[in-house]
Amino acid sequence: MRWHDRVVLVTGGARRLGRSIALAFAAEGATVMIHTHQSVAAAAEMVAELTAAGARAALVTGDLADVASAERIVDATLEFAGTLDVVVNNAGIWGATPLGEVSVEQWDALHQTNLRSMFFVAQRAAPVLRQRQGAIINIADVGVYRPWRHYTPYLVSKGGVVTLTAALARELAPDVRVNGIAPGPVLPPDGWTEDRQHGPAQSTLLKRWGTADDVAAAALFLAAAPYITGVILPVDGGQHLV
Repeated sequence: MRWHDRVVLVTGGARRLGRSIALAFAAEGATVMIHTHQSVAAAAEMVAELTAAGARAALVTGDLADVASAERIVDATLEFAGTLDVVVNNAGIWGATPLGEVSVEQWDALHQTNLRSMFFVAQRAAPVLRQRQGAIINIADVGVYRPWRHYTPYLVSKGGVVTLTAALARELAPDVRVNGIAPGPVLPPDGWTEDRQHGPAQSTLLKRWGTADDVAAAALFLAAAPYITGVILPVDGGQHLV
C-alpha cells in the first residue's frame, strides 16, 4: 500500500486504459479521483466498487475540450482530497480522418481534447504538485514514431503530447517530474475482430498484444521513479523498433 497517503487524478479514468490505471493506484492505497466526460454510469459504478472495498475514490465529470472544465477537474480533486500528488493525463479521443476529408471541427476537437487539455490541467495542478514534489504522466501514442495513414490530426495531437511532456519537465523541475507513456497495441478498439487484431500483433517484436495492465504498471513505475523525468516510455512490445 505504498500510495496510501497520496492522491491521484486520472482523466478519462472510467474506461479502457484509464480504468486500469485508476484501479492500479487504488490497489496501492491511493485516493483516486476518476474523471469522465461521457462514461458517467461506468465511473459511478467503479467508484462504488472501490469505496465498498475500502478505497477512497470520487468521480468528477467535465468536457476537457473546455478549458474551464479542465481546470475545474483539478479544483474538484483538491476540494475532495485536500491535495494532489499525481496527475495522469489519459483522456483522449481518436478516429480516422483521411487527408482531404479533414474538417476544422475534427482538427480542433482532437487537439483541444488530446493536447490543450493536458496543458491546462497541468498548469492548474502545478502549484500543489510543486508543494508535494509530485508527478505528471501524459499518455501519448507509439504512432508518433511510426505514423499510420488516415490519422494525421490525431497523431499530430499526440506528437504535441511528446513535446509538451519534455517542455513541462523543464518548466517544473526540480520539483515536479513529468513523463509520458506511448502505448502500442495494448487494447484493441471496441468491435475489432480477431482477424483485425492479427496485423498489429505481428507488427511488434513480441508478436502479441499487450494489456491495459501493462500501461498501468508503467504509470505506477513512472509515478514512483525519483530520478526519471522528461522521458516517453514505449509500452508497445517493441513496435517502435520494427
